[in-house]
Amino acid sequence: MESAGDTVMFVGALVFLVSAIGMLRLPDVYSRLSALTIAGSLSTGLVIIGLFLHQPSLGNALKLGLALLIQLVTTAVGGSAMARAGYLIGAPRNKHTLFDDLAVEGDHGGGDSRHPGYSRPSNGESGPENRT
Repeated sequence: MESAGDTVMFVGALVFLVSAIGMLRLPDVYSRLSALTIAGSLSTGLVIIGLFLHQPSLGNALKLGLALLIQLVTTAVGGSAMARAGYLIGAPRNKHTLFDDLAVEGDHGGGDSRHPGYSRPSNGESGPENRT
């Protein structure tokens, strides 16, 4: 059982490593935050599961389950808050980003009342010319 725990924790550490490399290589703040939040949740979950496999008991299951739940909730909320803050201060997007679902929320009095997803390409149209 301990070797399975070691393996799961090692895989969790590898996910952390790949995330760290992604932080250096990804093009914009939004991609980096996505990689960070996904890897943070997955790798922490794997490490916690590995810890449980090392010392399985009901008490440890409750403690580690609570730690995992708190980690998943705070990672999701924190990642969303940081992405929203980056958007509001005007952090540059990757040139390959094709749509902006928050464009209507951030509209500066242009009077456009279309649906928030209006900037998505439709009817076969594609490309950055549809971005707002």
